[in-house]
Amino acid sequence: MKGLPPVVAIDGPSASGKGTIASRVASALGFRYLESGALYRLVALESLRTGKREEGDLAAIARDLPVDFHGGKVILRKQDVTEEIRSEACGVRASEVAPLAAVRRALLERQRGFRRPPGLVADGRDMGTVVFPDATLKVFLTAAPEVRAERRHKQLIEKGISANLRALSRDLADRDARDANRAVAPLVPAPDSQVLDSSALSIDEVVQRIVGWCRERKLGGGA
Repeated sequence: MKGLPPVVAIDGPSASGKGTIASRVASALGFRYLESGALYRLVALESLRTGKREEGDLAAIARDLPVDFHGGKVILRKQDVTEEIRSEACGVRASEVAPLAAVRRALLERQRGFRRPPGLVADGRDMGTVVFPDATLKVFLTAAPEVRAERRHKQLIEKGISANLRALSRDLADRDARDANRAVAPLVPAPDSQVLDSSALSIDEVVQRIVGWCRERKLGGGA
């Protein structure tokens, strides 16, 4: 992999803040950004829309999905689906789709294709273990389950979406169990990752810590 652009891989469970953190780290470094979860959510959205649930059908969707990312927007067939893929229903379906080996194989090369100069910050659940095992920096971002449930609840309420904290807690626990126990690419920290518990940290503090680790590795503009 010598000569390839550097990668910062940020993995972690649902509602750990990966997306917000990774996006801000990418901006600080002047790197590209990949939200790998959006790809799985797009497959989930197509599954919900079409009713297709067989692994082969979902893998075909993953291979051929006409998706573009522009200015923080997720575009599917020229339609902005940014908010739709972040619905709870889509998130639950995505966690059911993600363990399917054929779907993961179909998306693997698409994810690796985002690795372009000057570098990439990628967030997900297996960025440091499977997709970019040679990443320059690997971060496993986590937080206590109750903290993650409260964060997700607050996020939904701020968007005007009614949500039940107890139901969210159960949903997150179910997703954690599925992600950690799946046969393909289970959610575990890479052996060489930096594990960061953000339970008592602000977003700014987490970003500063990760950017600091990047600077130690001479990553990003001005490093």
